[in-house]
Amino acid sequence: MAGRFCGHTDAALSELGEKQLARIVDDLECWPITKVYSSDLKRSYDTAVAIATRKALPLLSRAGLREISFGEWEGLSWPEIEAKAPAAAASWLSHYPLQPAPAGESFEQFRSRVEAELQALVQECEQQCVAVVTHAGFVRVALVSILGIDESSMHKIEIGYGGVTILQYARQGWRVEGVNICR
Repeated sequence: MAGRFCGHTDAALSELGEKQLARIVDDLECWPITKVYSSDLKRSYDTAVAIATRKALPLLSRAGLREISFGEWEGLSWPEIEAKAPAAAASWLSHYPLQPAPAGESFEQFRSRVEAELQALVQECEQQCVAVVTHAGFVRVALVSILGIDESSMHKIEIGYGGVTILQYARQGWRVEGVNICR
């Protein structure tokens, strides 16, 4: 699915993802993780299974950790979208990220879902160190929310496949400790 809008598409890990998996699991070995949370989409869930299995930890699947839904554009590449719906593609680009793909999830809906998931994780996990296996869009929106960055600059945050982002929550709020660690 590389190069395609795969939001809610339940694709398996790519060949590269499979190769990165062992390294990710090894890199997380030093963290005192007590639980693993995952998006219910296969590409995240399979990664989470490997992490949880290595450490013999509970794994909790949450649909709220999914990537944004791209609606009618799911599975399509940008050239395919431009050929199929040039006016919608141009409009989407000029209003990014505030205009959803046709029949897709709006940015406001997505941001609300991301913020709700972050709050739920804080309440459920208290002071525990947990691994949350999710998607690049989810991480970008979390960072936009935590850092108070304007959403129109969201595309400037590079989240690599197989990268680890470290967030810490304390009474003062969220703190970003690292982005794209262990790539």
